[in-house]
Amino acid sequence: MTPAGSLVAILPCNDLDASEQFYNRLGFTRPDSERPAAGEPDTYRMLSNANGGHLHLTDAVEGWLTPGRNPFGLYLYVEDVDAVAREFQHIAQDMPWGMYEFAMSDPDETLVRVGWPTRLRAGAA
Repeated sequence: MTPAGSLVAILPCNDLDASEQFYNRLGFTRPDSERPAAGEPDTYRMLSNANGGHLHLTDAVEGWLTPGRNPFGLYLYVEDVDAVAREFQHIAQDMPWGMYEFAMSDPDETLVRVGWPTRLRAGAA
């Protein structure tokens, strides 16, 4: 259950299956209870992770997502940034704004940054 006052991103997607698979790799899943009955449209997907994060995926209206011009971005806070970076074959680094992070794109070229505050990392000074 999502706590009152929570804010959840609703992300338009050109290919819901590809996007759901991408976000599954980030730990976001859709419980069977959120799946439509057989034969019903599956155009809105409510995903969540074990840490209380939520992300909704919806079919994009035609023309919303132009390749190379996707205006959307997400930031996922995870303590073990390096594990996620390895999963996606990226390398995280400390940034001048105080985050240890890396960036990548989802199947629709949505910017996805994954990071954790540098000061909170184990062994940080």
